[in-house]
Amino acid sequence: MKKSSRPEFSRQLMPLTPCSECCGQATLNGLYGPRPCMACNVSGWVDAGTGKALPLEELVTQLSLRLQAAQRHINESKRSQASGPEATYQGSNRRGAGGTNYTGD
Repeated sequence: MKKSSRPEFSRQLMPLTPCSECCGQATLNGLYGPRPCMACNVSGWVDAGTGKALPLEELVTQLSLRLQAAQRHINESKRSQASGPEATYQGSNRRGAGGTNYTGD
């Protein structure tokens, strides 16, 4: 066993699935309008293995991990650089009048 001076706080991403009662919407249609789905703790997500709602502390952690992963994916998509003929249309080549972008069209 490895000694550590501080507790381990790393969490693993759990497989989640949309709630079967509210179909991932977090609300149910009631007689007087929408009402919160208590089967999934009003999140729309349940544990894929058991089908039960996660405790609120674990639910917040899992949703935060998924949000961080989605943000990383979005940032990587934005950073991808164009190549070939498309690159001249994406960036400024400063060949136009007054140093503007010239595309040759």
